[in-house]
Amino acid sequence: MKQAIYRTHGSPADVIELTEEPSEDLQPGHTRVKILRSPINPSDVAQIEGVYGLQPPLPAPAGMEGIGEVVEVNGEGHALGTLVLLTDPPGAWSTERVFPSETLVAVPHADVDQLSMLTVNPATAYLLLTQYVDLKEGDWLIQSAANSAVGRYVTQLAKSRGIRVASVVRRESALADVKKAGCDAAFVDGPDLAEQVAAQLDQEPVLALDAVAGEAFGRLASTLRPGGTVVSYGGMSYQPVVVPDNLLIFKNITMRGFWLVNWLMSAAREEQQRVYQELTGLILSGALHAPIDRVFPLEGVNEALVHTLKGSRSGKVLLAPNGV
Repeated sequence: MKQAIYRTHGSPADVIELTEEPSEDLQPGHTRVKILRSPINPSDVAQIEGVYGLQPPLPAPAGMEGIGEVVEVNGEGHALGTLVLLTDPPGAWSTERVFPSETLVAVPHADVDQLSMLTVNPATAYLLLTQYVDLKEGDWLIQSAANSAVGRYVTQLAKSRGIRVASVVRRESALADVKKAGCDAAFVDGPDLAEQVAAQLDQEPVLALDAVAGEAFGRLASTLRPGGTVVSYGGMSYQPVVVPDNLLIFKNITMRGFWLVNWLMSAAREEQQRVYQELTGLILSGALHAPIDRVFPLEGVNEALVHTLKGSRSGKVLLAPNGV
């Protein structure tokens, strides 16, 4: 089998290498999965760089999520040919992997590109919308990095619930994309963000979702109504969160943090299955969809990482370990 690994932390395109390893023996109660697709996510990049919250021992396999096909089972398990979400990350950037059969989640046969992204970003968007504020129809939420995969899913999920979305991006050229994605208002981040938002919205947002950190976090929080909540779920600026103390003292803003791993470790298995079943249904119906920029073979993983990090893509970059 082929597998993408890194022996040291650093720039992903420089430290990732493709290795050839013998297939793992299949023990009782385990399933062999042929991996069909795996996205390159910011969490993958952060883990390879050594700045992610969860670090496996080196050398480490890469790839946090994906979808595969059951090709061999020892004992009870899903039928051969079943599509399954990959569990026990990392290691999705491989041609095959062996998993405990009971941990695999079966999904219907559908667009493998869209299904390969189900585990991380749609779940993150869903939980950001539902865990912190009881949003009502007509409420406003505001989000940074609105042109990211999570940002697009947030917009789609919010719109399906009648929640209005104000999208914030870091460059003028991204405005058209977030407007096309369905947001109700769009802004370019800057020192006057709060003034821009107040001039366009008919009421202050209830919830702010931030994936940038740095001073952008404080600017986003400054748009909220008194008692509003801002949730940090990413740090694309690689800067610490900065928030003016007057927002905490005079506006009583609540600050929270979200990491999907914490939910996966604490939520009951029944709850996780409920969330993923709901999200699968939305993907199958077309209500949830993320644009795909390019699909690379596993042999092109380094080129795929360079392409991912250049910052001018039209969608997600995927790896196809067993061919496009």
